Amino acid sequence: MRRITSLAIASVAFAAALGTAPAVSAPAATQSGAVAAAFHCDPGHFCIYSGWDGGGTRCQWTSEKVANTADACSFIRNGKKVLSVWNGTGHRIQYYTQTNYHARVGSTTAGHGGNLQGSYQIRSFKKQ
Repeated sequence: MRRITSLAIASVAFAAALGTAPAVSAPAATQSGAVAAAFHCDPGHFCIYSGWDGGGTRCQWTSEKVANTADACSFIRNGKKVLSVWNGTGHRIQYYTQTNYHARVGSTTAGHGGNLQGSYQIRSFKKQ
């Protein structure tokens, strides 16, 4: 698993150097739910975190779309970046660096998540 994680990190670094960083570096340990458990995201919720690997402060929503995450998320209001996400919903979630669904930066499929590039906030999201 350490080798796969290192490969994922190297892939993200390579993509970032090309200017096309992926939205989520897919964790390798999804086979037994170990990654899902590490992220502490309630079923049916979309969760964002101020720390890597689901650490730090968590904000979560059951809504299919949110036009301004800062309305209900203290670390976004305080200017902190989103470092990881978990999608516990039954559908893909697209996320944006601006409110009202502008400047799409990535998406995460249902039941997945991981670490982000770490250089932006998720200011809005919606079901794809």
